[in-house]
Amino acid sequence: MNSKKQLLIDLIGKIPSLIVGLLLFSIAILLMLHSKVGMSPWDVFHVGIVNHTTLSLGQVSIIVGLIILIIACLTGMIPGIATILNMFLIGFFIDLIEKLNVFSTPSSYLLRLVMLAGGIVTIGFATLLYMRVNLGAGPRDMLMQGCLKYLKKPVWMIRGAIEVTVLTLGSIMGGLVGIGTVIIALSVGFSVQFAFKVGRYDPSSAVHMNLLEIYQILTNKT
Repeated sequence: MNSKKQLLIDLIGKIPSLIVGLLLFSIAILLMLHSKVGMSPWDVFHVGIVNHTTLSLGQVSIIVGLIILIIACLTGMIPGIATILNMFLIGFFIDLIEKLNVFSTPSSYLLRLVMLAGGIVTIGFATLLYMRVNLGAGPRDMLMQGCLKYLKKPVWMIRGAIEVTVLTLGSIMGGLVGIGTVIIALSVGFSVQFAFKVGRYDPSSAVHMNLLEIYQILTNKT
């Protein structure tokens, strides 16, 4: 079997895991939104924009993702298939699920915390399903990687600066900030780590394939 056919077979086999992972990301975002306890910095930013426009949360997610992707590409980063699908599908799924009225905010604060916890756990397994296909990072992670490459600063400084900036802007625009925002910041890493352990995925040894590499294989330029 030649490299073109093998690549296409591999890509087709990875798409279901990728799409399910993106669907779970959307569910996690909506669980946190409807918990009314707090959201992640980027989602606080997205909700803040929604508060001042006629756009839906999904539409804002897509537009912001596109802008971030363009900025990341200007720093020399090359997106993958997962990057592009991340940008479009999470927003699409958010709006679709919202139209179906799947989630509502419980009256009990305890149930709202449970809802938030469900969102955090869901993010972990969404990340596993999305990352294990090794087809590129999401636009926001690409932006961080591009800044790391361009600015030559530590990861904690770059990531912290980005998230503090979007959190501050989102808060000013009325985004959902609360104790849940702090809980997410402190626990989501453990959720992702747990999911990676369950799924036996080692991100440190993963090699992601970007669109340029796929193009080179399909056109026999390697």
